[in-house]
Amino acid sequence: MTNTPTDRAQAPTRRGALAGLAAGAGAVVLSAASTASANSSPASLTGRGADASAPTPGPDASPTPGAMQLFTDPGLNFNALLALGGAGFGSSEVGEVLTAVNAINAAGANEQTYTAEFRRWGERLTATASRHRQTRRARSLRGAQYFGQALFFVLGSDTPGDEKKLYLAGRRAWDTFARLCTPAAITDHVPYRGGVSIPVWFFRPDDSDKPRPTVILTNGSDGPNVDMWTYGVSAALARGWNALVYDGPGQGQLLFIDQQVFSPRWEQVVSPLVDWLERRNDVDARRIALTGLSMGGNLAPRAAAFEHRIAALAALPGCLSPWLGFPEELRAIVTPDKEETNRIWNEEVAPQLTSSEQFVIKKRIEPFSIPAMLAARQGQLFTDFWTPAQRIMALDITGVVRRIECPTLVLDYEDETFYPGQPRAFFELLRSRKEFRLMRAATGAQLHCSPMAPQQHCEVVFDWLEDTLGRSDRRESVAAGS
Repeated sequence: MTNTPTDRAQAPTRRGALAGLAAGAGAVVLSAASTASANSSPASLTGRGADASAPTPGPDASPTPGAMQLFTDPGLNFNALLALGGAGFGSSEVGEVLTAVNAINAAGANEQTYTAEFRRWGERLTATASRHRQTRRARSLRGAQYFGQALFFVLGSDTPGDEKKLYLAGRRAWDTFARLCTPAAITDHVPYRGGVSIPVWFFRPDDSDKPRPTVILTNGSDGPNVDMWTYGVSAALARGWNALVYDGPGQGQLLFIDQQVFSPRWEQVVSPLVDWLERRNDVDARRIALTGLSMGGNLAPRAAAFEHRIAALAALPGCLSPWLGFPEELRAIVTPDKEETNRIWNEEVAPQLTSSEQFVIKKRIEPFSIPAMLAARQGQLFTDFWTPAQRIMALDITGVVRRIECPTLVLDYEDETFYPGQPRAFFELLRSRKEFRLMRAATGAQLHCSPMAPQQHCEVVFDWLEDTLGRSDRRESVAAGS
């Protein structure tokens, strides 16, 4: 999977290619189209906004075609859309998000102002514990969202060393929310390897021991736990299913605290979770499903290829190789020779990067390199590009997709900018019972992971899960905490 080096004269091209790196919890590609986008003004949030008669920009004019433009910067815009989309599940409030957006634009939108404003919103909602249980629960969930928004961009702010602190603030809010659910989420630590354990949050529609279908929700790169509420837990509970949320290596606690990078053998992560579930009386072990959101659409299929107790799989979207989500010009500098690759990186590429470009590459490499993460927290750019590149390339699952035996749902998205073409290629390799669904711009569900339409997203996924594994026996179920 290595590439031959390009001529040194192409270094400026390499720099330009870094603008195509994914930047977003769900990842929006910062393509050359962002230049055109930057020349327009974000829609006003204090009035009607942009002229309704104005033509909708096409794919060549905007990195988020047909999407609401809250920021001219596509990375900031994508993350804000994710926050706004969570309002339907209570993981944000429309007024809070749009008020924050207005404040950020007024201050000059960048990583610094975005981090600072959403951090203030997280602190505002969690600083004082309400004596009303439901209010505290709701504010904790939204607080977890806003801390997560701040966390994503903190490495590009004036205080990159606050990354761990921001993670812990969001984690406390998430844990408080989980504890205040009705019934309370069950928390535990599942042994992984090397003395490291996987934190889990097990949500149930009630506290009976009645066996129920259960979904294991796999997050992607950079996504906070609160994303799993928006993209699965709430929908599962409403249908009488159990839902398990976890941090694998390269995610959450295992990245920011335990300093574990992503593993190419994700079955070693999922199999202990299945063991844990099988020991529970309230889990129907014959009906354990596995979903993977964003880069989880690579991780979950890898696990299902080797863990055959998984009864159904949903890849959201299907991803054969995360490495292909990086610009071709950047991939081209990786040679079989570590020393030469790092020479090209340090002498020809890194010195030309703007501060925003440095932030993007720091954030994308962080889950694959602890030295890169620690350097970023000190405001420095990593010097070893070759090693994390090898780890990312090792995640290619092209050769194992045919081993998947369980029924599989593969989602794709119109204007999918991070893994274009990969969901269909993934689908074609499957030999199991399978279904392909395209989330469309006509219903506002376009872009990677449908940030503006998570309710539609969950309807598609959980309708398919019910059709595949059957409904829960609980006919009139409601979301936890009602």
